[in-house]
Amino acid sequence: MVKIRLKRMGQKKAPFYRIVVADSRSPRDGRFIEELGYYDPTKDPSVYKINEEAAKKWLANGAQPTDEVAKLLKIAGITE
Repeated sequence: MVKIRLKRMGQKKAPFYRIVVADSRSPRDGRFIEELGYYDPTKDPSVYKINEEAAKKWLANGAQPTDEVAKLLKIAGITE
């Protein structure tokens, strides 16, 4: 199954995430198919950027977002 999930980057105690499309069997920070954007929860307010076109394409093809990514997609107005 293909999932849209967060890939952790950044230093210790300063996380920065990339929103990626990956096979559900691959490790969290391992191989991915495509990068859709990023999310930085350390800033106030949180900063995120998502490639809307690519996200809609993957959702139409059956990719399942994780809970956190689903919240970000909803805030961005990509899903209901």
